[in-house]
Amino acid sequence: MFEQLPLPILSVVFLAAGAVVWIAGIYVSKTTDVLSSRFKLGEALGGAILLAIVTNLPEIAITISGALRNQLGIATGNILGGIAIQTVVLVVLDFFGTGKKMPLIGHAASLDLVLEAVLVVVMLALVVVGHQLPDTLVWHGITPDVVVLCGAWIAGLYFIGKARGQLPWQSSGDAPGGQPRRTERQKGEKTIGQKASTAWAMMVFLIAATATLIAGVILQQTSETMAKQLGLSGVVFGATILAAITALPEISTGLAAVKLGDYKLAISDIFGGNAFLPVIFLAATLVSGKAVVPRATKADMYITALGMLLTTVYIYGLIFRPRRQVARMGIDSLVVLILYVIGIAGLFAIK
Repeated sequence: MFEQLPLPILSVVFLAAGAVVWIAGIYVSKTTDVLSSRFKLGEALGGAILLAIVTNLPEIAITISGALRNQLGIATGNILGGIAIQTVVLVVLDFFGTGKKMPLIGHAASLDLVLEAVLVVVMLALVVVGHQLPDTLVWHGITPDVVVLCGAWIAGLYFIGKARGQLPWQSSGDAPGGQPRRTERQKGEKTIGQKASTAWAMMVFLIAATATLIAGVILQQTSETMAKQLGLSGVVFGATILAAITALPEISTGLAAVKLGDYKLAISDIFGGNAFLPVIFLAATLVSGKAVVPRATKADMYITALGMLLTTVYIYGLIFRPRRQVARMGIDSLVVLILYVIGIAGLFAIK
């Protein structure tokens, strides 16, 4: 559909689809806040389920479209590269969302979030394990690694939900001095949202989710052509430029959640989405009929390890909650930013 378009026009279409993803993400965040309250999911679990899955609809669309077109390199690179760059979204939220008050992690420190971050590391570790399996191990279009990934994700959500009020050593699991009370403006914005009916919130949620999905398909098709014209490999393009564009929903929803004072929801969207992304390998495997994870490249495993490293830094941040800020961000965010820049530079050196 886009193969005959020149690069300048492709770039405009690519950016327009990204803009749709951004705007839709704002409405997804607002309605998720309402729906999480109505269905009593809480900020962390609501972010891990509703917000995380919807904001990853572009990745789902890109993966399925790539699998149908046998472009598994871009699909795999986008999933694993997306985890790394979506973790860096927390740096953006820390810098632009909280100002000079307190680092983002200090605002939202919670055991729920620690469990979500640990789940991300577990999912990525299972990707590394699955990569070692033979690519001939396919049964009825399913491979063992994607089954284990789905099971681990479901089990992780169960334990996160159970931790909401049943941790034996602390009733709530929230850190002292964590998420502050909302300002009067934030309370007003949340009150306006909560006045909307559940049906209305659900309808807006579904419309925004659909727009995100359609824009995701356009992003995949234009990005594939752009990668060829720019002479980039599918893995590198998927892990960098495409992953950055598909991270726009997380940025828009994160900033909207921070504006509402829901710091836990913003962070949970990132960790919940990162934990969910490897589950998309199931769709890629079913559609392509191939063992996707075992066929991942050395560059894919490199970016997987980078995602684990960045997530671990924030786990330490959630536990130790450093209060010092450097350049308007917490120490943990600064470390993540430095590691990501070094990591991406190293990605281009991998053959």
